[in-house]
Amino acid sequence: MIDSIQRFFNDMMAAGDRPDEPAISLELATAALLVEVVLADYHLDDSELALLRELLQRRFDLKDTALEELIRLAREEAETAVDHYRFVSLVKEHFDYDQRCELVRMMWSLSLADGEKHHLEEHRIRRLAELLHVSHGDFIRAKLAEEAPGE
Repeated sequence: MIDSIQRFFNDMMAAGDRPDEPAISLELATAALLVEVVLADYHLDDSELALLRELLQRRFDLKDTALEELIRLAREEAETAVDHYRFVSLVKEHFDYDQRCELVRMMWSLSLADGEKHHLEEHRIRRLAELLHVSHGDFIRAKLAEEAPGE
């Protein structure tokens, strides 16, 4: 079963512009950006991991095994990536502005899942929002919406 999931993700990751660097799927790019936020404070909390699973499952409608494989690959990509260019450019190419704003909102949600505001997570989200061309106003609106849900 794991082999078939790995083949699925490998098929989605056909050769990219550079022969030594495989292309990545939109799902993997999105997950890698979210993992970047989760790992920004150098601590992966169980509540952050649970919310990451929930957000990715809801966004991409993946089965448990495929979801776990996506998270594993995203962690690998986030931990070994030199920069965010591959992830951000793919997301910008396929997500419209509202979807990119929603991604920033998801980042805020993940950063606050452990009940702590960490300056490294905020810095990472700010930088990613800029790279995704999300306005500062929408960046702040997403932050406020996640800090005070239901109000």
